[in-house]
Amino acid sequence: MASENQKIGFIKGRVRGGFIALKGAFLFVTTEHSGMVQFSLALLLSYAGYHYNISKTEWMFHVIVLAMVLSVEALNTAVEKLCDFVHDEHHEKIGFVKDVAAGAVWFSAMAALIVEFLIFYPKMFG
Repeated sequence: MASENQKIGFIKGRVRGGFIALKGAFLFVTTEHSGMVQFSLALLLSYAGYHYNISKTEWMFHVIVLAMVLSVEALNTAVEKLCDFVHDEHHEKIGFVKDVAAGAVWFSAMAALIVEFLIFYPKMFG
């Protein structure tokens, strides 16, 4: 017996999956404070990239680190929501999972901060 995904076809399934992903990204940047902040910073830094006329190579690194931070932040939000759904009261193991997920955001944010500093500091103060 064919599954529902097999019935709708490969291409239609991918298009449908793309729309679901876009919906998830939209929900993240419109309903979550962390998503709103990170997306606003990404827009602000992208405007700065345009203003300071950063190179193609700098744009590549800029886009990669912004996408990385937004992606990890969204995954962290998903982990937190799932943890809260599974166990809505404080629990040591759930707290550990949420802390480690937040730590992943910290790692990506620090890497992005370094890359953005290397791109913009010379243009602003050099």
